Amino acid sequence: MELETPLRSLLSDLGLDLYDLEMAKGTLHVVVNRPGGVDLESLTKANRAVSEWLDEHDPIAGRFTLDVSSPGLERKLRTATHFATTVGEVVTLREMRDGEPTRRLEGTVVAVEDDAVTLDDSEHGRVSVPIARIERARTVFKWGAEAKPTPSRGKASSSSKEGQ
Repeated sequence: MELETPLRSLLSDLGLDLYDLEMAKGTLHVVVNRPGGVDLESLTKANRAVSEWLDEHDPIAGRFTLDVSSPGLERKLRTATHFATTVGEVVTLREMRDGEPTRRLEGTVVAVEDDAVTLDDSEHGRVSVPIARIERARTVFKWGAEAKPTPSRGKASSSSKEGQ
């Protein structure tokens, strides 16, 4: 049974978008999102609804674990739709190449087509990579400016009493 369509509809009723769906190593990963992000209450409701739907329809033979989560700050990218949401953002990916070592790229996504993503990579310039050749990819979260150092504790301050 195809799961994407019914789960997308079920999650839409909860105000959530189905970002990704993957069965890997005995775990059904259901990744949900919505503009502004997903809170714990929404994840709990989504988990309950998906679990009840799976129990009722029993589309997966055997035992499995259900994992309902949000994409997170550094979200996984697998499809053209995923990449299309990252135009203008920095991503990192590993490109598989026939007869050559895997190439690691990091750069700003400048264009996405149905079968390829184009990055402006700092080392290689503008590079178009077929999505089918991407081993793994994710967005890159850059922390803000480094925190300023704080005075160390236990140091004598200039207002301490000297010679008394």
